[in-house]
Formats: sequence, C-alpha cells, structure tokens
Amino acid sequence: MKKLSVLLFVFISAISVQAQIEVGDAVLPKTVSFNGETLSINGYGLREKIFIDIYAGGLYLKKKSDNASAIAKADETMAIKLHIVSGLMSRNKMEGALRAGFEKSTNGNLKPYQERIDKFVGFIKDEIEVDQVYDIVYEKGKGSVLYKNGEEKGYIIGLDFKEALFNIWLGSKPADKGLKKELLGDY
Repeated sequence: MKKLSVLLFVFISAISVQAQIEVGDAVLPKTVSFNGETLSINGYGLREKIFIDIYAGGLYLKKKSDNASAIAKADETMAIKLHIVSGLMSRNKMEGALRAGFEKSTNGNLKPYQERIDKFVGFIKDEIEVDQVYDIVYEKGKGSVLYKNGEEKGYIIGLDFKEALFNIWLGSKPADKGLKKELLGDY
C-alpha cells in the first residue's frame, strides 16, 4: 500500500509539472479557463528593464497564432497573464506603464479611450507585490476584464478598447519587443 501511495504521488507530481512552464522565477500554467473557455499558452517570456526581470508574461489563445494584428483585433476570448517577479513593480509604475502603453498603441489618439483607460487603471487599487498574478482577459460578450490573483476587479466594454489594450504587448510599438516575439511563440 505504501508503494502505491508513493507511485500515485510521483504520477500526480509529474502531471502537474507538465501542466506548467517555468519562466524565470515564475511558473505559468499551460492552460487557463475564462468565460467557460479553455485557452492554451501561445507564448511566454519575461518583461525586463535594465537587466532586471519585472514580470513573467504569457499569452493564452484558443488557437495558436503568430499574427499579432489578427490576435489584437479578434473578437474571441483570450488572455495575457502577468506574474510579478520584482519588488520594483509598484502600483504607480504599473499605472504609468499602462498609460504609456495606451499612448503608443493608439498612436497618441487617446480621446476615444481616455475615460475607459482611467477606469481600467483604477481597477489596480492596491499596492503590487511579488508573486501577485494579474490576468488581462478579453471575454467575448463581456469585455476586457482585469483579474488579480483570480479575483475579478472590473471590466471595460468595447472591442476597440480590447485592441488598444492587447496592442500594449502586441502592437507595432510594444512595451517590450523581445517579449512580443516570445508571446507570439518566437523563441
């Protein structure tokens, strides 16, 4: 009986290890579920600044793709997972990064988005800490949802907003060109 228990533990451990990917000091799941849909990891990597890992990021889609524009424009459930790995990421820095990202992703045309950007950024109320996980999810039929450690913080309607939001990572002027390539599966 003892041998069976040990074998069962080893088997379950092996399965759970295969269902995850190590990205720097973080672990990302290979699949996630939102809005009743299962998404698979498309690509993953690290957001770095001056040789310091800030967060591990993963892009989750229903079907693998390396077409950034098509992904950003698609009206289907998808997610970007951010696992914070550095104490250098604060609430204020996240807000600044999101605002700068929207500025770039909209080519400075913030007016149609400004109220929704302010609301989305407002969902990040608490200070950010190492090992927190933020899921930026577009849920078809609902909108762009922000989850912190699995808890919904709020959502914004509009496919145009989703496109601008996902283009922070996938657009022609992404927050991190290397991470964009990795999210698209180009290692």
